[in-house]
Amino acid sequence: TGTVVDIVKERGRIAPIAIVNFGSEKCYMLASDGIKVNQKISIGATAPIESGNCLPVSAIPEGTLVYNIEMKPGDGGKLVRSAGGSATVVSHGKYTVVLLPSGRFKEIHPSCRATIGVIAGSGHAEKPFAKSGKKYHAFKSKSRAYFKVSGVAMNPVDHPHGGGAHQHVGTQSSISRHTPPGRKVGHIAPRSRKKSKRRMK
Repeated sequence: TGTVVDIVKERGRIAPIAIVNFGSEKCYMLASDGIKVNQKISIGATAPIESGNCLPVSAIPEGTLVYNIEMKPGDGGKLVRSAGGSATVVSHGKYTVVLLPSGRFKEIHPSCRATIGVIAGSGHAEKPFAKSGKKYHAFKSKSRAYFKVSGVAMNPVDHPHGGGAHQHVGTQSSISRHTPPGRKVGHIAPRSRKKSKRRMK
């Protein structure tokens, strides 16, 4: 049994981290929803079924919400680790069946451990971005393409492809690699789609 010493924010992670003191050592755990400082955290098969406690999945009753589920005994938890996430224990047998947030059923070894409850930080999706720069950096951190205005939608003073009664490039979009800046837009130095003919000897 340990005691929650502090709840901290980690860079690159939305879900908060709970620092738990077990006397001889301190442990970092994903914080469950509703956890607070000085709360007792128990680990083991005999631990009570309470939010934040960690037990083998075989000792968790059916219908209980869990997170941070191990795929192999002792691997520290691989499944359901994002903020606000939780899975449901469905049935017990040779393997314990767990319903994941994706809707997929997963068979887990009975000795694998899981944490009771729901991961904290579920309201992060409801927080507004407030300004486009925040959304730009959010897209960039996940290697996603941030949306941008196409050239054909602009005015002719803003882009070489702009202007016209309807949205069209109006000229050849392929452009030389040596085109000066400001006019170097479109398909820059595209490769030919024609197969090169092999010269007969």
